[in-house]
Amino acid sequence: MNTKPFTSGPSENAIVITRVADRQWHALDDDLVVGRGHAQHRPDGRLFVSIDAWHDATFDRLAEAMLAELPAPLYTVVDEADVELTAGWKRAGFTIRRREWEYVVPTDPRVTGLDEVLPPSGVTIVPAGQADESLLRAVDRAIRDEVEATVGWQLMPAEVIPRPQGDTIVDPTKYAVAATPDRYLGLIRVVKVNCPRIGLIAVRAGEQRRGIARALLAHALGTLHRSGFAAAWTDVHESNPAASALFEGIGARPMNSNLELVR
Repeated sequence: MNTKPFTSGPSENAIVITRVADRQWHALDDDLVVGRGHAQHRPDGRLFVSIDAWHDATFDRLAEAMLAELPAPLYTVVDEADVELTAGWKRAGFTIRRREWEYVVPTDPRVTGLDEVLPPSGVTIVPAGQADESLLRAVDRAIRDEVEATVGWQLMPAEVIPRPQGDTIVDPTKYAVAATPDRYLGLIRVVKVNCPRIGLIAVRAGEQRRGIARALLAHALGTLHRSGFAAAWTDVHESNPAASALFEGIGARPMNSNLELVR
């Protein structure tokens, strides 16, 4: 599966870039692997690339080879604190598309102030694993359509969990919902992998500013606290002040930021 090699130029230890598998590249220095490149499609269909290399020259050669073979647009995600990696992608022609702040969220209701928060009258919280799947999919689709028609879904946290094509509900058992007798008004998704992560919290446009999001958070965080988790994590797009205010209002702290770059 090797492609025509890219070399770093005439030198005693030329770096050779070879495609070793579909969307996988190795950088070789005298048959020693000194860097790796990889490309994969995210659930939303976009193509993301990554490079692991010790030296700038190796990174640049891998980027050159990969960009010559992959279709645009291409995306990548980096920790904003990783200045060298960010600089490498910028040398390759990538620009910043979005920034997400990663928050650590306390679960103790005595810290969050959510111990006495209840949903509004006529609304109940259905715990994770108990939601009606058809109603869950209906509220998820309605909220996505509302967001896309206004600010755009790019303001929501980037979704990276693999899922079937066209299916936006990764695992129905991960969602708690705010419900009325005939429909769902909002949802929250919590995934427990090492540290619990709040992947999504959203409420129908016509039902916002009623305290439903806070009630969903109170339920989800209280459940985690009773299960022995002291904190959870979540991501917030930098231009979503409402989400930032919601989490900071319960004592969440921004810990670091991630950049999504595009070429």
